[in-house]
Amino acid sequence: MTQSTVDITNKPGQRYLDCFATLAEKNEGAFIPFVAIGDPNPEQSLAIIKTLIDAGADALELGIPFSDPSADGITIQEAGKRALATGTNTDVCIDILKQVREYAPHIPIGLLLYGNLVFARGIDKFYQDMADAGVDSVLIADLPIRESEKFRQAALAANVAPIFIAPPNASDETLKKVSSFSHGYTYVLSRAGVTGVDVVESKQSKKSTSTLANELIATLKSYQAAPAVIGFGISQPQQVKDALNAGASGAISGSAVVKIIENNLADHDAMLTALNQFVSQMKAATLR
Repeated sequence: MTQSTVDITNKPGQRYLDCFATLAEKNEGAFIPFVAIGDPNPEQSLAIIKTLIDAGADALELGIPFSDPSADGITIQEAGKRALATGTNTDVCIDILKQVREYAPHIPIGLLLYGNLVFARGIDKFYQDMADAGVDSVLIADLPIRESEKFRQAALAANVAPIFIAPPNASDETLKKVSSFSHGYTYVLSRAGVTGVDVVESKQSKKSTSTLANELIATLKSYQAAPAVIGFGISQPQQVKDALNAGASGAISGSAVVKIIENNLADHDAMLTALNQFVSQMKAATLR
């Protein structure tokens, strides 16, 4: 791998900031799909990630499979099980990440994972290994912000951006810390709960969620937080538009993407075609 594919940034999260700035000049927001690395197997996983990039993804959020994904709904849990069943571990993920970085030197790559995976490798070694693989950011789903100092220090030392979640019920003190500690972008939850697209909401609850997102993002901006990206429950183009209208710089879609993989396990070519169509449609919704 050439030097240019490993570290073209000058500070943690710089690829995100460059991405958002470039998109803003074109009056676009970012669409960021999520998949679990290794799902449904390592070879097809790499083909999936390349397809997401080719279809127009502005950045990637990738999961390292874990046996007890407490923040994930059933769809992403099953994706992790499929990946683990085919032998996907952290080393396999690193190999795939290096290939993705070589394929797309400038795209921001973020990881979403669980703390035990970091502990198992050693905190400092984990972040350095991810930096060497070309990873831009790491979000640890089950890491309380009050216990994050060692992780933040190791991340920044390796030039990896630590990412923290701004939940809809967060206290003002928590939002200040999230704003201070997150680099590259700030992950804003559109609602409380676990990931998934099978949440039934009334018109009133949707309105409340939208209003809450507006208020949350406005507060983060007042604390000079990194650009907001909204996740959880993003499965339709209109929801991407709503996220951007709420002041976010982008939207993350996970379960809807992973569901396409699940629905096409028997036909990998059809899977890639469906993923391409979905990402293209969601990306089109980012045009302001």
